[in-house]
Amino acid sequence: MLLAAGRGERMRPLTDHTPKPLLRVQGKPLMQWHLEALARGGFDKVVVNTAWLGEQISQKFSSIFSPQPPSDITPSISNQEQSADTVHIQYSHEGRDFGGALETTGGIVRALPLLCPAQANGVFWVLAGDVFAPDFVFQQADVDRFVASGKLAHLWLVPNPAHNPRGDFGLAIPPSSSNGVGLALNLPADSTEPRYTYSTIGLYRAALFARPWCDIPAGNQQGVKAALVHQLRAAMAQQKVTAQLYTGRWTDVGTPERLAQLNTPD
Repeated sequence: MLLAAGRGERMRPLTDHTPKPLLRVQGKPLMQWHLEALARGGFDKVVVNTAWLGEQISQKFSSIFSPQPPSDITPSISNQEQSADTVHIQYSHEGRDFGGALETTGGIVRALPLLCPAQANGVFWVLAGDVFAPDFVFQQADVDRFVASGKLAHLWLVPNPAHNPRGDFGLAIPPSSSNGVGLALNLPADSTEPRYTYSTIGLYRAALFARPWCDIPAGNQQGVKAALVHQLRAAMAQQKVTAQLYTGRWTDVGTPERLAQLNTPD
């Protein structure tokens, strides 16, 4: 699931007429970087939630995306032109259905029938459409490891950027770990243990969005708004969330200044 429903208040006036995931970074719409990376990893089905100016997103990418667009970058292609790594996109239009974004948990519960139509305990990626992480590799091996772990979520954390110096979560990597995977920790405010920032890229199990972790009825027909952090912290308290550190290029494109910096040649 690619999260693309936010208003992008801090990006105004750039987002007054363009949704943030469509702002161009190094020649491409921001969310296109994720779509291309998912395609390279073999993940060919994506659900995109929309709200603010959401019709622009569905018009841009339609229901079919190819990671090999022409030089003008027009990613939508006809059925006859589909390549082996074509990505099929479905949309959850929160703005159209409810007048605005449902926040992360509300949006995921709303989209679950599209994400896991036949699997009550399915597993899926969740990533924010306004984050630039061109080095991140989506791998089936990570999915397989997560499924085998039985955990409810697996997060990729990054070193704290200047705008989030205190970080979000701790990370406890056991000495026996050969891949840097450990438990994600909801550290108390007075803890001196290091914290890292959640990259907004993670793997999730559908069970995290049902009771006892989430009280929103399946499908979120009432359009309940709910953030994700409370569930994550509750699951961390029960040692149900793992994490690992990602050290590749990563930017939360949250301000015009950060966008300009990404588009400034070295």
